[in-house]
Amino acid sequence: MVSDAANGAQLFVRYAYPPNARGSCGPPDSDALLHYGQSGVTDPGLRELAKGFAGAWPYLELIAGSTGIPDPLDHRVVEAYWVGNALLDAVGVRHLGDSMEERFRARTGWQFPHLIEGVLAGGVPHHSFHVFEIYPWTGLLGDDRRHATALNVLDRCRIRWGEVLALAGDEAVVRSRPLAWDGSALSLGPAVVETARYAVDGTGFVADLSVGDVVSLHWDWVCDRLAPYQLRQLQHFTARHLKIANTGVEHRGTAIALEK
Repeated sequence: MVSDAANGAQLFVRYAYPPNARGSCGPPDSDALLHYGQSGVTDPGLRELAKGFAGAWPYLELIAGSTGIPDPLDHRVVEAYWVGNALLDAVGVRHLGDSMEERFRARTGWQFPHLIEGVLAGGVPHHSFHVFEIYPWTGLLGDDRRHATALNVLDRCRIRWGEVLALAGDEAVVRSRPLAWDGSALSLGPAVVETARYAVDGTGFVADLSVGDVVSLHWDWVCDRLAPYQLRQLQHFTARHLKIANTGVEHRGTAIALEK
C-alpha cells in the first residue's frame, strides 16, 4: 500500500502504465513511464507524462480544483480517481456536469444529454464512471457479434481487485471476480484464477508482494497492494457505477473512443 504521505505521481504511474503499455491511452513512451515506476524517481518529466493522459488528467484536475487541493497529483486526488475516497462526493454534480459539458458535448452531439443522465444518477469522477458511463464499450454489450469483446474490455479496463494465491518470476496468480453480462445487466461473476504481471525483470511497482495480499489490477498488471479501507472504497464505487449502468440510464455508446 502507498501511504498517505507517498508521492501521488508514483501512484498514478502504477495505474496508468498498464493501458499505456498496450498503446490504448497516454503518450507513446510507455518505457519511460515504466522506468519512473521502477526507479521511484519523480521529476517534471513524470508530471508532463501524466498530463499526456487525455482521459485521466482532466478528472484529476476536476477533483483537485473542486476540493481546494492545488496539485492534481496529490496522493489523495490520485487515489480518489483510481481507487476511491471521500473526495469524490465533495466534487458535486455541478462541477462534474460542467466538466462533462466542456470535454464531451462537441464530441457526442445529440447523445450528450444521455451522458449527463449518468451524472444526475449519482456518478462521480472515479475511473469506473469513465469506464461504465463514458467509454463506448458498454453500448456494444447488446451487439451479439461484439458483446464478448466489449465485456472483456470493460473488465480489463476497470480497476478490479483480487487475492494473490502464488508468485512465480514476474507474475502473480490472483483470484478475482470478472464482470458478467446476462443479456441485460452487468454484474460481478464467480471468482476465477488469473495470471497478472507485477514486475519486469524482477523490478515492479509493489515491493515485497506476498501470497495473501489483496491487490488492485488494471488490464494484466498488479497495480498496488490494497488496505482494507481502499478495498471497500473500490468495491463501493464500482458497485455504484455498475448500478447506474444497469438502471435504465440510456447512455449506451455516448462517447467515441475516448482516452482512459
